[in-house]
Amino acid sequence: MQTSYSSKRVLIVDDNAQAADVASELLDLCGYQTAVAYGGQQGLQAAASFAPDVILLDLGMPGMDGFQLAAALRARPDFRDVALVAFSAWGDNFTRQRTRAAGFDQHLTKPASLDEIVDTIAAACHA
Repeated sequence: MQTSYSSKRVLIVDDNAQAADVASELLDLCGYQTAVAYGGQQGLQAAASFAPDVILLDLGMPGMDGFQLAAALRARPDFRDVALVAFSAWGDNFTRQRTRAAGFDQHLTKPASLDEIVDTIAAACHA
């Protein structure tokens, strides 16, 4: 894990509210500024108001899933440079190919340690 923490703004989008809230609290403790959204549509609205540097994005959500949200974000000029990190239990090769094709910068498989999350966010910011 990095020894110096970033003040980057991280938006966590996950329909599992408890998982999203815990990730937010842990990243806050690491010096990140965080916001949470509990679904794709809410994530799109939160991205517009929060202006994140990184979006930690679950893939399997009802309604607008992570792939659809990534496509919507990448279609908007103001979000083309935001780092997208897929954060999902789906870690198979096919899903990883889909996340790359959808414009994600990194893919992190759940469960992940805090060290893995922080390192992945840092890698996404430098991609």
